[in-house]
Amino acid sequence: MKLVARFLEDDLLGVRFAVNVLIGTSILWVLLRKIADTNPVWAIASMVAASDPQVKEAVRMFRARFINALVGCAVGLLFLSVGPERDWKLPLALAVTVLISSYVVRIQTMWRQAPITAAIVIAAGLTHPSRLTAAEHGLHKVAEVLLGCVMGLLVTWLMSKIWPVPEKPPAAKPAP
Repeated sequence: MKLVARFLEDDLLGVRFAVNVLIGTSILWVLLRKIADTNPVWAIASMVAASDPQVKEAVRMFRARFINALVGCAVGLLFLSVGPERDWKLPLALAVTVLISSYVVRIQTMWRQAPITAAIVIAAGLTHPSRLTAAEHGLHKVAEVLLGCVMGLLVTWLMSKIWPVPEKPPAAKPAP
């Protein structure tokens, strides 16, 4: 009986997450594909990474992803604006971003987001001849990532009102 109860609990949590992803993906697809005429893949990937059936966990993921994306964006724009375009900019920018995220920001959850975002911004510089166009393209992609984060949190919160998930009880501490 315990096995059946656990299966249903775990299975419904997965179903709730699937519903969140379905709703968030649908909204982002229509919003970005039909209205903004852009590929929503960055926003959708970000939404999935920032989503969770439990609001508390989604808030934690949102905060970590959002802050680290802003760090990556700032470092990416800095490297994009300094000096001529060179192949060494990308690895150096990613290394600097990791160091800032690790030792200054210190939010380990989603700390990989900072160098990923820096890479998105720097890559724009490698594919666009004008720095201004490159910065604009990089910022556009970062905005999509941040929109995905917001959508993940928003859908999680709305679904928690419609279909609440019981909070996980705190883990029992071992006896001394």
